[in-house]
Amino acid sequence: MELSLTPAAEKFVRRMVRFSSAGESGGFRLTVSAGGCSGLASEFTVESAPLPGDAVVEVGGVKLFLPAESRLLLQGATIDFADTPTSSGLTFVTPNSPSCACSSSSSSGVSSIDISGIGHKH
Repeated sequence: MELSLTPAAEKFVRRMVRFSSAGESGGFRLTVSAGGCSGLASEFTVESAPLPGDAVVEVGGVKLFLPAESRLLLQGATIDFADTPTSSGLTFVTPNSPSCACSSSSSSGVSSIDISGIGHKH
């Protein structure tokens, strides 16, 4: 499967897995489905093992657990992570995403998951 993570996304995924209770066999389960303004709706969890039907895709030394539909939609995608004063989240740049004119996406095939609801401990 052709999928890439930017250094920022790789760092985020590693931290999520490391600070979870998933253990060394754990991975980042990313579920992407058709829907939403940009054409994609997404969510993630950290799991100790892949769920039935998930494929384990290693990218940059991190394990992604991807259901079948997610694999189809993320083929050729680049996953990035942005953390700005106004929002934090994963961003997906996919070569075949439909464009839309709403404010939560752009016409360049970019979709994002907002993670600002996750508590940060300082």
